[in-house]
Amino acid sequence: MALTDADVQKQIKHMMGFIEQEAIESVEEIHGKAEEEYNIEKGRLIQTQRVKIMGHYEKKDKQIEQQKKIQMSNLLNQGRLKVLRARDDLIGDLLNEARQRLAEIAKDPVAYCTLLEGLILQGFYQLLEPKVTIRCRQQDVEIVKDAVIKTIPIYKEAVKKNIAVRIDQERFLSSGICGGVEVYNDNGKIKVANTLENRLELMAHQMMPEVRMNLFGANPNRKFTD
Repeated sequence: MALTDADVQKQIKHMMGFIEQEAIESVEEIHGKAEEEYNIEKGRLIQTQRVKIMGHYEKKDKQIEQQKKIQMSNLLNQGRLKVLRARDDLIGDLLNEARQRLAEIAKDPVAYCTLLEGLILQGFYQLLEPKVTIRCRQQDVEIVKDAVIKTIPIYKEAVKKNIAVRIDQERFLSSGICGGVEVYNDNGKIKVANTLENRLELMAHQMMPEVRMNLFGANPNRKFTD
């Protein structure tokens, strides 16, 4: 039986409705996938930026913490240096005071002569030479002569040897020092420096650990003491 025009139109309308519905569903599906992909990409970008931001601020935090440690270390070092300078200044003041007291010794002829005897005799013992030269301050020549007269017999008795002593009266020690002598062997190549300043420096060097201990206490950073 042949289809009428109405039937044909009906079939065409039915087919067109089907195609249109399928197209709508396809568009909706495409939109849905696009929206899903958009949300996924959006989430990925947000997470990426979040990680970058967190990394940036974490790096900044580390830099700030490192700067704080450096500043704290610098402050501690500056503090230690100030303490060390203050301690050195105090020791310097003590040594200066000791030098001033040394100058007073030479003003007492009896005490100074006794001291010179010990310094000269020590020079003899250190050199153990048959001929020596003594150099002193110009103002000390006479008192040194007296000290030499007293020390030669003591030296001879101790070492069982003679000794010839010359007092240099051409080249003197500086009148600015506190006193004492320098003792030379015959050719002048070996010297025993026994000025009061030299003895003070030697004593200060030997006793410095003990002085520091008495003034400032034990150093917690030192495992051994001198």
